[in-house]
Amino acid sequence: MNKFTLALTALTALGGVAFAAGSATAAPMSVNGIQSESGVTQVRMMQGDRMMMKKRMMRKKMMKRRMMKNRMMNGGM
Repeated sequence: MNKFTLALTALTALGGVAFAAGSATAAPMSVNGIQSESGVTQVRMMQGDRMMMKKRMMRKKMMKRRMMKNRMMNGGM
């Protein structure tokens, strides 16, 4: 049992060292700390996009309210 524990500890330590060495790159970091390997550039959300998201959220909320109201009025399932 002692050899097994020692082997498991050594394997864990080697895996941690390999993972740390593999994540260290010279690539520049983006603003939010995530490395961008694809050619996608981040852009600012415009007001039209924000309004579309707001309308979608409001519609989802309204549908959820309507579903809950129907469920209460009809006595459950």
